Amino acid sequence: MPRLPLEDTYVDVMRKALAGLALPLEEVARRAEVPPEDAQAVLDGRFNEVVARRMARHLRLHPDALCKLASGSWYPRTPVFPAGFAAFSSRHGEMNVNSYLIWDERSRQAAAFDTGGDCTEMLEVLQSLKASLRYLFLTHTHPDHVADLERLVSATGTEVWASELEPAPYPSGRTFKENAFFHIGPFGIKCLSTPGHSVGGTTYYVTGLSYPLAVVGDAIFSCSMGRGNISHRDAVDGVVKKILTLPASTVLACGHGPLSTVGQERKHNPFFIYR
Repeated sequence: MPRLPLEDTYVDVMRKALAGLALPLEEVARRAEVPPEDAQAVLDGRFNEVVARRMARHLRLHPDALCKLASGSWYPRTPVFPAGFAAFSSRHGEMNVNSYLIWDERSRQAAAFDTGGDCTEMLEVLQSLKASLRYLFLTHTHPDHVADLERLVSATGTEVWASELEPAPYPSGRTFKENAFFHIGPFGIKCLSTPGHSVGGTTYYVTGLSYPLAVVGDAIFSCSMGRGNISHRDAVDGVVKKILTLPASTVLACGHGPLSTVGQERKHNPFFIYR
């Protein structure tokens, strides 16, 4: 997968925080003691570090991390998996969306996470590996993450699994409860509930690869997080309690943008450094 840009700009991050906290911009400007027109200018993309830093504290964002995001001075470093893991980025409408594949070199059994907008590359990798797709796990069922579901199932005969709170949009889809556990060869896959962006948002924690892996969907992105469509508080709490408590070396396979790690997001994600 080519180097992907960060999913969100500093403007996106500030707007998500503003919406999540349900604060009028005028109130944030008042608390930050900045002119409302200056606060609006920052949200319109005209970055002013002094104003942004003052606003950040009242949006529960870390000022240093927000400014690094605005300057483009940081990008996550990701460990390389020598085998057993592949990441794919495909188009869905005007956005890029990610999907992932793990496989056991010995048994040639595989598991996929989401389909993205186009599963062609995933199918090609499965064919080249002569691997059988045992499971397809859905992080959530928003259209960009399940756009090629029927095609992938038709081509592979895989089982489709999703949270009981957000069943797969497929007739034979199966559901699990939180903390359900699956195995593929040497890999363990634990299902962690991380709702907020969607009702049944799920993070899959995978052990047995060269590094621990968390397929997080839209719960967290490098330097940002998914919009709290259902509940901003639940979205934040899910990341803090279920994802950022994982080992620092855990690779975060996000639904959009580049891979990152738990350790890096603890230090560089504006939403979570204070948490």
